[in-house]
Order: sequence, then C-alpha cells, then structure tokens
Amino acid sequence: MQNIPPKVQNQFAMLQQVQQQLQTILSQKTQYEMAVREAKRAQEEVTDAGDETPMYMSIGTVMVQKKKEYVTTKLTEKVETLELRIKSLEKQEKMLQGKFEQLQSQIKAALEGKSAPNAA
Repeated sequence: MQNIPPKVQNQFAMLQQVQQQLQTILSQKTQYEMAVREAKRAQEEVTDAGDETPMYMSIGTVMVQKKKEYVTTKLTEKVETLELRIKSLEKQEKMLQGKFEQLQSQIKAALEGKSAPNAA
C-alpha cells in the first residue's frame, strides 16, 4: 500500500465508503420490501374478512379495535409509503453503483498505468 500513490489510496478509501453505503441501502431496501409483503398480506386478510369481523391495529404497545375501512386505508397508505421509500432507495443504489464502478475503473487504470512501466 506504501507504493500506491496517495490519490489512488484516497480513491480506494472512497470506494470502500461507497461499498458500505451500498450495503446499507440494500439492507434497508430488503427491510422495506419485507414490510410491504407483510402489509399486503394483511390487506388480503382484511379484504377476505367479513364487514362485521372485529379488526385490531397495533398503536405503539396497545392493540385498538378499529373499523375495517380505517384498517384498509391505513394499510394502503403504509404500502404506498413503503413503496416510495423503496423507489428512493433504488435511485440511491443506482447512483452509488455508478459511482462505485467509476472509482473501480479509475483505480484499475491508475494501478495498471503504474505497473506497466515497472514491467518494461
């Protein structure tokens, strides 16, 4: 690492940082996708339930009885919000992936350019 120019060392550090950001975004995206699946599954159950079936929602640490229409509305809002967050994360992921690939190619070019004169 000592033979590598400071500029390349800096690019390598940035590459590692971008990689960590990508991992964080992918983890968040996975969590949101799982929450969407759970909310959609709950929507199906609420839809299949009769209109007089008691519905309960978790409000903090308390379960509260709510009307079917209210539960349906809240689940729909939750799915929409989560899907927007997923789209936002996908945009960030795409941008970071591009930055990652750019840094990777810059580092590769710098290292190949440096090693080429030594080989001669």
